[in-house]
Amino acid sequence: MDLHVGSAAEVAEHLRSTGYVCDDALATVTFLSLRLQRPLLLEGEPGTGKTALAESLADAFDIPLIRLQCYEGIDASQALYDWDFPRQILHLRAVEAVTADRDAQRAEDVEASLFDQRYLLARPVLRALRETPAVLLIDEIDRADDEFEAFLLEVLSSWQVTIPEVGTIHADPPPIVVLTSNRTRELHDALKRRCLYHWIDHPSIERELEIVRSRAPEVGQKLADQVVRASQSLRRRDDLLKPPGVAETLDWVRALNELGRCDLDLETASATLGVAVKYREDLARVRDSLDRILAGQ
Repeated sequence: MDLHVGSAAEVAEHLRSTGYVCDDALATVTFLSLRLQRPLLLEGEPGTGKTALAESLADAFDIPLIRLQCYEGIDASQALYDWDFPRQILHLRAVEAVTADRDAQRAEDVEASLFDQRYLLARPVLRALRETPAVLLIDEIDRADDEFEAFLLEVLSSWQVTIPEVGTIHADPPPIVVLTSNRTRELHDALKRRCLYHWIDHPSIERELEIVRSRAPEVGQKLADQVVRASQSLRRRDDLLKPPGVAETLDWVRALNELGRCDLDLETASATLGVAVKYREDLARVRDSLDRILAGQ
């Protein structure tokens, strides 16, 4: 698959073909990431389309999406590789069973056979290096710890890993790498320097409407406009634990469409509010002022 793109506008058009609508700044930094073969670090509030960008890139270029979901305590073996110990034990027992004269097979030969690549369990980072071209999504890197960041920095700097029993695996060309962060903690400068950086903010009303039309074309224009304006109104509040993101806007319009609604009235909005607002305290605050939110549309 030819991943060559000639301009940021071409990147935007590729993404738009998958239903992902981006602004000029995001299209530009994505274009530079592809051309310079540099990882792209995306930060922003949850639901602003960070993960969706990686998914859309894989879809647009028709290449695999390999996802590494980060979490507290993740280590290099869970990102890189492991050995299939149960199969290795079965292999060893099979060797013992069929070898009449155990001395006839040298110990080092048996050991070497145990570390054949058929017993290698490739985790996301190793898979991306071996299967490139591919999109490697390193999701919520801010949930991992400092040691894991250091491991990633080494891999992203050299695009290779060394497995003692197998050798060095080098990716040429490197995979497309997208890292996302919800900024629950600050990432180290060394990792940020290795990446191109972009902060994804909540979109304007006009762009969010365009996103809804692209991702949920079955929804009527009036309903889409009402839901987008309601979501925008909720984001302007400073008393919510988690305002709805674009993902919640899309969920909300799709849910209302499934219910056969063409209009966001007070009763329907109250009944479906849990699609967009996910904390009990937020639900109570929004319901108390829902009539004013809808009236403001």
